[in-house]
Amino acid sequence: MSESTFNAPAEDGATSRRTALRFLGAGGGAVAAGALLAACNGVQGGSNSSTSGSGAFPATPAWKFVFINHVTTNSFFNPTRTGLADAAKMLGLPTPQWTGSTEGNVAEMASAFSTAINRGADGIAVALTDNNAFVEPTKLALSKGIPVIAYNATAAGNYPLTYVGQDLYQSGFLMGQRIAKDVTSGTILVGISQPGGNNVQPRLDGITAALKQAAPGVNVQSINTGAEQANELNAITAAYDGNSGVKGLYAVDAGSTASIAQLIKTRSLQGKIHAGGYDTLSDTLNGVQSGALDFTIDQSAYLQGFLPVLYMYLFRLSGTLVAPPFTDTGLTFVTKENVGPYVSANSKFEGGPKGDLIPMPPSIPLPAASAPSH
Repeated sequence: MSESTFNAPAEDGATSRRTALRFLGAGGGAVAAGALLAACNGVQGGSNSSTSGSGAFPATPAWKFVFINHVTTNSFFNPTRTGLADAAKMLGLPTPQWTGSTEGNVAEMASAFSTAINRGADGIAVALTDNNAFVEPTKLALSKGIPVIAYNATAAGNYPLTYVGQDLYQSGFLMGQRIAKDVTSGTILVGISQPGGNNVQPRLDGITAALKQAAPGVNVQSINTGAEQANELNAITAAYDGNSGVKGLYAVDAGSTASIAQLIKTRSLQGKIHAGGYDTLSDTLNGVQSGALDFTIDQSAYLQGFLPVLYMYLFRLSGTLVAPPFTDTGLTFVTKENVGPYVSANSKFEGGPKGDLIPMPPSIPLPAASAPSH
């Protein structure tokens, strides 16, 4: 997977790093990422043993962070890996280690977690795909002064310092409400790569709950597509062949969504069936652009790598005073109306190969009004 960073003109280390950290405080969050990227790209790191420090900030060790992942070779996480590498380069740190399991094996992830602790990692980011397996390793890491942050998936009853990722149940609920606009009765198939996994099951639960409210005549039939991305198309195809009268094909993970786009294209089903899902793999974006998919949901996978590195760095730099904030990386419905920039940019921010500056549009669509604070 790509860990490339784009070659923007660099500021000098002192100016760039000082500018970067000015944007972050205890209340920082996803909003800070854009400002940080604008201010900080191209910062050069120090030696392998320490960073040089800059401005009012002291020299630090070359802290080594570790990311524990459930599907390490899945292409959804390409932008996550790019994000974590970009943040490390910006801060003059080694690129964090990327480890875990290739197929959602929780025991392998827990073993990687223990290895990171035993080898003296300076910070650990973990996808909490299981409710129980990571509780004791997290307690042990914290007892040894190692910050632990959850990313991409979190779990009740666990002890990470914070979570960086999408509100998964809410995203599924909103997806279910959108499905109800197109499908009001009959059966829909919903692909899920890891049934029961905290990274995807909450989405399926949200879809089901929303449809019970908005379209109770819709029957949701889930399809276990498996954690191995290469096999998801076969699972989706077999499920459709056994249920060809369904009213919709949907998915709650990246690989299953891309597989639905491929199936609709090869079977010439466009316009004959409603479809949608998650994330911004190339087959998915092309499916949205062609009309094969009604929508896909962007959850900012890049931020799920970039922000944990920043948060662990600041937590250590401040001696725990700058506590990492809970950060919902958001939900954007990508449709035929707004998919154009995703496809034309082919950017590293969404898993593409390009690191070019992406031109701003002439105007920014009005977002939803802010909710009142209580």
